[in-house]
Amino acid sequence: MFRGRYLHTIDPKGRLSIPAKFRDALKDGYDDRLVVVPNESCLEVHPLEEWQRIEQKLGEKSLFDPDVRKLGRLYISRAKDTALDRAGRILIPPDVREQAGLAKEVTLVGGGRRHFEVWDRTRFDEFERINQDELSSVFDKLSSLGV
Repeated sequence: MFRGRYLHTIDPKGRLSIPAKFRDALKDGYDDRLVVVPNESCLEVHPLEEWQRIEQKLGEKSLFDPDVRKLGRLYISRAKDTALDRAGRILIPPDVREQAGLAKEVTLVGGGRRHFEVWDRTRFDEFERINQDELSSVFDKLSSLGV
């Protein structure tokens, strides 16, 4: 389970140390292979097995669906393979760092069972400030789903 928030830095070579708790979660159910993909506001980090599930689900959809093609072109195509090194770090390629808006100071945000996110620290602080008041309505929506 990827849970919690951690403040870290990306070194000049583009390496990011993954928190021990996240490394432990990876050891519990996955190997050291990861997939990183920038989304509209941050970098998603998926264990390879979880990423393959996303690709499989997408592969079950019709290629004639324009949204499926768009998702492939704009999201799946940005994904890059990486792996934990012996020091518990991942290398984030320069183009991926740029697409995700990452510089040096970052916040790693647990996303539950299947992935975690890497945010530019200032961007995450702003996201939290803007969205904090909506938390109770999100709880209400989820409770109606039985969560």
